[in-house]
Amino acid sequence: MEVAKITSRGQITIPIDIRKKLGVREGDKVVFIEDAGRIVVANATKIAFAQLREAFSGEAERLDLKDEQDVVALVDEVRGKMWEERYANND
Repeated sequence: MEVAKITSRGQITIPIDIRKKLGVREGDKVVFIEDAGRIVVANATKIAFAQLREAFSGEAERLDLKDEQDVVALVDEVRGKMWEERYANND
């Protein structure tokens, strides 16, 4: 168990072992989540990526993306279409 002291401004220093476990360093953000009467501190970036992954769940199968090469090809295709739309009338 780690202990941190709260300053008069409501600030705390997260102990280094906890920072390592959270995967956070200077400038990173943490979130405070209430769960069943407890407050959980989590790495905000990891939470955001988990939510993004959940939001896109099933999209790879729907788009028939099997590997990284398929994703790169899709990105190239979308970029090509965007470029055409943006510059097609600038001849």
